[in-house]
Amino acid sequence: MSDVHLKNISRSYDGGVRAVSGVTLDVPDGEILTVLGPSGCGKSTLLRLVAGLDRPDSGEITIGGEDVTGREPKDRDVAMVFQSYALYPHMKIFENIAVALRLRRLPREEVGCRVAKAAEMLGISGLLGRYPRQLSGGERQRAALARAIVRDPKAFLLDEPLSNLDALQRERTRAELKTLFKEIRATVLYVTHDQIEAMTLSDQMAVMRSGQIEQVGKPEEIYARPTTFFVAGFVGSPQMNLLPGDLFPGGAHTVGIRPEDILLAPEGPMEMGVVLRESLGSQVLLSLRGGGLELKALVPAGRPAAENERVRLDPARAHFFSADGRRIDSPSISSSAVTRKGRDGH
Repeated sequence: MSDVHLKNISRSYDGGVRAVSGVTLDVPDGEILTVLGPSGCGKSTLLRLVAGLDRPDSGEITIGGEDVTGREPKDRDVAMVFQSYALYPHMKIFENIAVALRLRRLPREEVGCRVAKAAEMLGISGLLGRYPRQLSGGERQRAALARAIVRDPKAFLLDEPLSNLDALQRERTRAELKTLFKEIRATVLYVTHDQIEAMTLSDQMAVMRSGQIEQVGKPEEIYARPTTFFVAGFVGSPQMNLLPGDLFPGGAHTVGIRPEDILLAPEGPMEMGVVLRESLGSQVLLSLRGGGLELKALVPAGRPAAENERVRLDPARAHFFSADGRRIDSPSISSSAVTRKGRDGH
């Protein structure tokens, strides 16, 4: 495998629409970098640029230390897996997996060995004699992955590969993908709108918005310390509470507090009504309203139900953002300091 580097990549289309703007990313050899972002943010365009299916207006793409910016897709030695699987319906699964090897005119014995090994790794050895229409969605996705793996490319490019699977299949396949990629030391650039996929699969994660990268880092670092207002609201489920900055002194424009960091205690200074309880298994998500605020709070499932709760917002657990959406250092504030009158319901 090889590393992948993108340096100041930009791409615009007719009408001046800028799909990708000044993107710089590094995918180290043997690591998984996931580009996470909402639909239309440019992440699939970015993947197509790396694959050679589209050309950047500016910037440089290197794979394994070689500049491939102007090369055709066949000359980049990457394997791409699409959400649509892209299997040939008239070919059996064996031939679908073997097609790239056939084009390279490899000996029949080597083709057979490579296909058998990839199929065994993905648990589809018993499906090689079937047609795509005879397979489930999860099985077709495994076949598409086998077709990519059998090529032994420098890098894998995956575009929303699990989006057509049901929830149970996605959960199972996520775990299998990470195990597989680590086993073969694959270099992977993976794009998705699903933050659970991004958080669980990634060594590094890049959050993308409107063609630009908002933040890059380890998933747990991005979750714990989002550097922009957008990242704070986009990463995390349930979504972070985003509140007016004047709840606390210090000059922040917006304050963010995750539902698991909302403190419910008898001595809390704010009384809020419970308008909705949503069971999440071992936890319950409470929707709270009062004093001009609406909050989401996560509590243990065994907590007694109540019509009202007293709430304390701890600034040590909060995230502060300026008017331009950038993170600012947390001011030194007492945990009971809620500045606007009426927050306690009086």
